[in-house]
Amino acid sequence: MATERWLAIISVALFAMFAGEMISVYNFMINIPSDDEFLRTFSADEKLIQFVSIGVAPAGILAAVAFIMSKRYGSKQIGGLIIVGGIIMLVGMYVCYSMVDKIDDYYITDLVKYLPLLFMMLSALTMGVGAYLFKIKKKHPKKEYF
Repeated sequence: MATERWLAIISVALFAMFAGEMISVYNFMINIPSDDEFLRTFSADEKLIQFVSIGVAPAGILAAVAFIMSKRYGSKQIGGLIIVGGIIMLVGMYVCYSMVDKIDDYYITDLVKYLPLLFMMLSALTMGVGAYLFKIKKKHPKKEYF
């Protein structure tokens, strides 16, 4: 399997990991007991930034490298993998955004409220980049030698 396919597969896995991390943090903020003083000091901003830096940033970079490596000849398989990664991120961020209303106001920050919206928009961009690879036709040589 070519290098760009492996990069696209790993980017899909990292997109899924990021969606799972975000859903778990939002679920944690919903289910924090109100009488636990230790957990009342929890701030989600640091965790969210950490998950962005270890999840979606490398996933986006790997998807971009796979796109750059295959944009000359186009690849439906790699484009499909990039689209799948964008769909996974879109669904995960939609689930997170639907959980915002259930979170206690004590834990709501701008990052908690707007990060899912930002990554929903970026997932649309990711899916568009993947769809671009479907459109590209393989370039044929100008002269047939054999």
